[in-house]
Amino acid sequence: MTTMDYAKARELMVEQQVRPWDVLDPRILDVLSTLPREAFVAEAHRKLAYSDVPLPLAHGEFMMKPVLEGRSLQSLDVQVGESVLEIGTGSGFLTACLGRLAREVVSIERHADLADAARARLVEQGVNNASVVHADAFTWDNSRRFDAICVTGAVDRIPARFMEWLAPGGRMFVIRGRSPAMEAVRLTSARGDACNDVNAARIESLFEIDLPYLAGAAPVPTFEF
Repeated sequence: MTTMDYAKARELMVEQQVRPWDVLDPRILDVLSTLPREAFVAEAHRKLAYSDVPLPLAHGEFMMKPVLEGRSLQSLDVQVGESVLEIGTGSGFLTACLGRLAREVVSIERHADLADAARARLVEQGVNNASVVHADAFTWDNSRRFDAICVTGAVDRIPARFMEWLAPGGRMFVIRGRSPAMEAVRLTSARGDACNDVNAARIESLFEIDLPYLAGAAPVPTFEF
């Protein structure tokens, strides 16, 4: 039985997938080059850990493609002294990446079993500055603000409550719009009294993509007569 060379696969992922997608920040490339992605993938899909495909998780959730993880990390430009909120923990891999870049990461996950598994993987990888909270993003009771927010599922429109969690001048990576014509954007909140207003934020379009909606963030169905 052939043993897969995960280190080589990781190197090829960075050089053949991530870099060509304009992920050039040395810190991001270093994290993706050293963090063992296979440790966050279920045994059944481990050989696909470095493939250019989303990987299935329980409850119909998924692990984003490496190129999308790289672009999301680069767009947030997380600094070592900053706090980050991740909405949708999933496997915990992106949580671990953020933990390598930030001072603190809080990640919320609506499925208890995914949250438990992610916590265990983070401990195994020595990521001790990231906490996983079992909660739904649309009912989570939180009054904290974060320097950066990473949303791992698409939204029809950027929810107002997400803006309330973003510090003045903070950044958010989020994919918005109607499938299949969605766009990934980097939102920078305004400073002062307008910091909670999405209309006052600066929004930079990054790239087009189609991604499953975050639970509770899909468009409201319309009926035609």
